[in-house]
Amino acid sequence: MTAPLWHPSPNFGPRRLGAKPDIVVIHHTAMASAEVALERLCDPSAEVSAHYLIAADGRAWQMVAEVARAWHAGAGSWGDVTDVNSRSVGIELDNPGDTPFPAPLMATLEAILPGILRRWSIPPERVIGHSDMAPDRKTDPGPHFDWERLERAGLAGQRGQDPGPDAPEPDTFRTVARHAGYTADVDDDALLAAVRLRYRPFATGPLCPQDYTPLGHAALWT
Repeated sequence: MTAPLWHPSPNFGPRRLGAKPDIVVIHHTAMASAEVALERLCDPSAEVSAHYLIAADGRAWQMVAEVARAWHAGAGSWGDVTDVNSRSVGIELDNPGDTPFPAPLMATLEAILPGILRRWSIPPERVIGHSDMAPDRKTDPGPHFDWERLERAGLAGQRGQDPGPDAPEPDTFRTVARHAGYTADVDDDALLAAVRLRYRPFATGPLCPQDYTPLGHAALWT
């Protein structure tokens, strides 16, 4: 792929308290086209932005320098990070959220991510979705995003494989999810929905052993 086209947005600021990015947050645009999303992300009245935008056909733009704080994440948390904007690089993907992500888009994402991770020494485990850090507000990048593809490429954390507990219950699930990074203050239903959206996107019904498995940390339930 060619390098992302520089298309600066005015919507950014300094990272607070000298923070450096140690998280990558992946979004979907849920807009009519990449061009419409690009216009909004560069509109000062919208007060939103991201570092990168990738179109369905694989084209990419960079709108904010990685050293700066883009306005993409909003309220939420991941692990001990509560100002996610100051600690993250945001990538918007041109997708409505209810359809598969095209191969050219995924190829460009896989080309861009390694450089970001290398430049900031970000481990794959800290590549997350917007819904992971804001379970009660966001559902992007959505159920059709191919997290397992990123895992196979070493660009997202590997999911656990251990069988879940015989008697799943919300308190234990919350403890396991918190160890995995899900620290946003949300109710049990929102937490389960967020974990499923990432790992079991079309699962339904009450909490079950399979919901624990991808989170790892089996020692917390054995």
